[in-house]
Amino acid sequence: MAFPGVSNSISFVHPVNLTHGKNAEVWDAEGKRYIDFVGGIGVLNLGHCHPVIVAAICEQAQRMTHYAFNAAPHVPYRQFIERLAAFIPVSYPVSGMLTNSGAEAAENALKIVRGHTGRSAVVAFDGAFHGRTLATLNLNGKVAPYKQKVGVLPGPVFHLPYPSPDNGVSVADAVKAMERLFSVEIDIDEVACFIIEPVQGEGGFLALDPAFARLLRQLCDDKGIVLIIDEIQSGFGRTGERFAFSRLGIEPDLLLLGKSIAGGVPLGAVVGRKALMDTLPKGGLGGTYSGNPIACAAGLATLDVMSDEHLTRWGEAYSTAVQARYEHWQTQELTPYLGRLTGVGAMRGIELRTPDGQPATAQMAQLLESARARGLLLMPSGKSRHIVRLLAPLTIEPEVLEEGLDILQACLAELH
Repeated sequence: MAFPGVSNSISFVHPVNLTHGKNAEVWDAEGKRYIDFVGGIGVLNLGHCHPVIVAAICEQAQRMTHYAFNAAPHVPYRQFIERLAAFIPVSYPVSGMLTNSGAEAAENALKIVRGHTGRSAVVAFDGAFHGRTLATLNLNGKVAPYKQKVGVLPGPVFHLPYPSPDNGVSVADAVKAMERLFSVEIDIDEVACFIIEPVQGEGGFLALDPAFARLLRQLCDDKGIVLIIDEIQSGFGRTGERFAFSRLGIEPDLLLLGKSIAGGVPLGAVVGRKALMDTLPKGGLGGTYSGNPIACAAGLATLDVMSDEHLTRWGEAYSTAVQARYEHWQTQELTPYLGRLTGVGAMRGIELRTPDGQPATAQMAQLLESARARGLLLMPSGKSRHIVRLLAPLTIEPEVLEEGLDILQACLAELH
């Protein structure tokens, strides 16, 4: 599929032309309806065109469409960053900056930790995804297609196995690899930060082992290393809680945010301990569009809707429906290609594997096509793109969720 004027280096999962959407449904230019289990790749936890967010956007657009905050501060930025700081469940006062995206948040976090520690080395994890900008490419735990043909990347960056009940990598495996890293590759005293996702998104919805998270937190405390937690995809209720790090019993030093932060309007943030966020000199942080007034208004409306009561109720309903359906498929032996159910809460993936245990990539391609033909949009993930990530809005109507799972069930049963 190609469009005039659009680079051929941009790929498309689904060859459709969407025109509009409402909550968990979208329509294409031919008027065909789809149930959306992609959600703009995790951006629409509150669905398409949530009325509270749309109203906030329209109201702000009539007041002020833009001002660069570092030229002259504006009220929406100040209001949103204050509300955001209060929304983040940590024991310390939160300071931060707004960005245009999650990748830009990661880039700024790297600047901050360099300035704070005087070190430059970063430790990331296999299967990670932190962005497509030049510096974030090197953080990603996967070469194809992100690191291909772009030459030497900013570093130094080192990678460790990601320990999760979902991938068979144990805490002991990760610790052993870490011991080797610090005895063979780099002195631990040269490490500026660890960066890790509490639930990997692109990696296949793999949930981090809490024991490793606590070990990592203690190591960073002992060695003066900054712990960056990337919740760009797992945050803002995706797991059924405000943020997934709360499930691990730890707190980040810096937290990366984006995607569902503002109901689909481009916005991101890097927030954390004030001593870190104040490290760089005046002017060291900022950006022309960062914290745009319309985006901040959408962010404020998002926080208005995301009460703990709502997140818990939505997360439990979503997780229960998916878990029950998956267990039914297992009991009925729906398909020999059904692998594990990955992730936690409302952030779930379904693995496809061949009977001999290999990633079922051909069957994934078949599933995406057959589901789309029936009116369901799905998104692959994982190193071999063999895990379906279920990213329907948390606000999806129960009957629409069941309809989507019915389509998924029928398509899984036909795999060959």
